[in-house]
Amino acid sequence: MTTEMIKMLASAGAIAIGGLAPALAIGFIGSKAMEAIGRNPEAAGKIFTPMLLGMAFAEAIAIYSLVVVFIL
Repeated sequence: MTTEMIKMLASAGAIAIGGLAPALAIGFIGSKAMEAIGRNPEAAGKIFTPMLLGMAFAEAIAIYSLVVVFIL
């Protein structure tokens, strides 16, 4: 294996894991938030902001992995 091939495989692995894990986390956060709102609709305002924050932090991880791929 050449070094270029190893770099390409490392980049592919980083973006695959770095994109899949945050996608699953965002789906889980949204699912649980909708479940909580369904159980208690009056708390929708209190649930919505932390839900968006959690999704933004999970998305930031995906952006970090994209930056790592560009550096590699």
